[in-house]
Amino acid sequence: MRHAVLHRTWYRPCSVTPHPNLVRCLPMFRCLACLLSICLGLLPAGGARADGASAYPSRPVTLVVPWPAGGATDISMRILAELAGRELGQPIVVENRPGAGGTLVGGLLAAARPDGYTIGQLPLTVYRFPHQQKTAWQPLRDIQPVLMISGYTFGIVVPAGSPWRSLRDLIAWGRAHPGQLTVGSTGIGTTAHLAMEDVLGRSGVRYLHVPYHGTADQMLAVANGSLMAGVNSTGFAPFVESGKLRLLAVFSAQRSARWPEVPTVAELGFADAVHNAPYGIGVPRGTDAAIVRRLHDAFRAAMQQPRHLAELARYDQELTYLGTAQYEAFLRQAWETERTFAARAGTARAKEQL
Repeated sequence: MRHAVLHRTWYRPCSVTPHPNLVRCLPMFRCLACLLSICLGLLPAGGARADGASAYPSRPVTLVVPWPAGGATDISMRILAELAGRELGQPIVVENRPGAGGTLVGGLLAAARPDGYTIGQLPLTVYRFPHQQKTAWQPLRDIQPVLMISGYTFGIVVPAGSPWRSLRDLIAWGRAHPGQLTVGSTGIGTTAHLAMEDVLGRSGVRYLHVPYHGTADQMLAVANGSLMAGVNSTGFAPFVESGKLRLLAVFSAQRSARWPEVPTVAELGFADAVHNAPYGIGVPRGTDAAIVRRLHDAFRAAMQQPRHLAELARYDQELTYLGTAQYEAFLRQAWETERTFAARAGTARAKEQL
């Protein structure tokens, strides 16, 4: 009987009355408890702080190179990525996305998360293409420039065994054989294509344009005679140096120090036919400014390393560094220049996008 009484007493409700102030505070305590549980649920396992700008980068970074693997740009960018990765403390992995004249990187950056883990090499065609065709992205709106690295010099090459010893020879043959001259470039709308059209179009030459995805395939086609001529950046340098190609003229403002005997196109009567293509690094617009600075500093240090400079020298390139603000101003001006050029060349699409 005693045990039964004890059992009932153990479960008897407490008769102590809580203090009135405590009762009034209970709703606030419940609210705080809910907020605390939510915050704890958002923290990563182990209570670590979520990854942010101050922890960047905490994993590998992807660098989109919009050209085929094995070409001049791909090789130099891989070297630069390796050196910049050392500065960042994380590897930079190159992802090749060739096609559309190097403009696929524009859409990829526009669609990527602005967290610094997807970056891209920015060819000038990214700021030209939307003036020619409708795109879902717009570079000024969707891409944040980081820094300018270098630029390409363009030239006209023919097979070493070609009978043409000069640009005048090529133009004369093209006029005499309408539609039979085959000339390659790195794609429709690229700087190489526009430079070629600028000279041959003004000369009244009807020719067959053959676009390629990148430099390596195009130069091999010229070297083996599949193409009569090619217009390209100085990715042609090893082919010229090895005697497989003949360089007829360059599109730079001055003669190349590497090939001082080769005239500029401007010297040959095309006064304003100066074409080059500076490039740099970009990230999705909206990327944290601290991350942009981190990438800028890493790539600026890397681009000055002897190994990268030596690779640029192979293609007659030099550093043309611009910081983030200067590079953005340059590209905004390039956007307007390309708009004007597209209208003059008749390649502008019917209605410009905003």
